[in-house]
Amino acid sequence: MGECEMGFAMNVLDTLAVLFAFTIGILVLVALVIFVLDRLQAEDAIRRNYPVIGRFRHLFSTLGEFFRQYFFAMDREELPFNRAQREWVKRAGEGKGNTVAFGSTRSLNVIGTPIFANAAFPPLDDQFASSEPLVIGPDTRTPYLAPSFFNVSGMSYGAISKPAVQALSRRAKEASI
Repeated sequence: MGECEMGFAMNVLDTLAVLFAFTIGILVLVALVIFVLDRLQAEDAIRRNYPVIGRFRHLFSTLGEFFRQYFFAMDREELPFNRAQREWVKRAGEGKGNTVAFGSTRSLNVIGTPIFANAAFPPLDDQFASSEPLVIGPDTRTPYLAPSFFNVSGMSYGAISKPAVQALSRRAKEASI
């Protein structure tokens, strides 16, 4: 290898070393700016308490469904609060809809779990279980009495017609649901 080739190789290595050091410096500067911005903001407690790293939480939450599907715990396996409960609280705290659709993430094998089943004929008066109203907030000034376990709610009302919604509501009232 001649002197000219050796000098060229050294110039390339020097240039790459300077470029590497410059890139690392830029990354450190960006991390420092993000750190200061995260510490000064007041909207997200995670980012304020864990600056820079807290930003990855949202990315990992988004990717979490994929990883849980193949590698980790399911939505309802963690204690004391599982992922489904934490997501519900998060949506409620952000003012988003926190109504959770009926789905298959709950275990249906637990005794007492209500299961809807089709019936060829409506039950007679003595063929259904009666229950006491559920009292929500019994120690409050005005407790709420929920007379039934199930109610007709805003489920996909945009997907069914107005007469269908009205029919569901009338029949629920007749059934005292």
